[in-house]
Amino acid sequence: MYKAQGIGLAANQVDLPLQFFIVNTAGKPGEGEELVFINPVLSKSKGSEEAEEGCLSIPGLYGKVIRPKQISLTAYDLHGREVSATLDGLIARVIQHEFDHLQGVLFIDRMSEAARVKAAVTLEEFEIDFNSHRQAGQIPSDEEIAQRLMQLEQTYA
Repeated sequence: MYKAQGIGLAANQVDLPLQFFIVNTAGKPGEGEELVFINPVLSKSKGSEEAEEGCLSIPGLYGKVIRPKQISLTAYDLHGREVSATLDGLIARVIQHEFDHLQGVLFIDRMSEAARVKAAVTLEEFEIDFNSHRQAGQIPSDEEIAQRLMQLEQTYA
């Protein structure tokens, strides 16, 4: 996360089929606070605001996303204690972004149609690069990924 200058990372982004993510809005080790949210639940969203987002899963792509301005979060921390908070600002946006990952949603799925059209060239380049790496054997096939996921789910069941 830090190496890629990220401020949040969901478990499934690093091949873990678990419901948790980590956030540090400072984006640097030793600065800010590393917060871990296990089995998060979001509720009571209020308002809306638009801001630019990027994602470690699609490096180099940024776009405007409208999200609720305020959310309530319930989760567990690393010590098994329940955490409940009403949040707004950057921390609320990052938590919503990472929560979306756990639901299989990327920020591009939340962009307006106009923003997606604007991002189309970058997404096409990303897809070409991905397919090139896959053909070179550097990225496993969908079947291999599905098999790996089943193995991980059995391990963590």
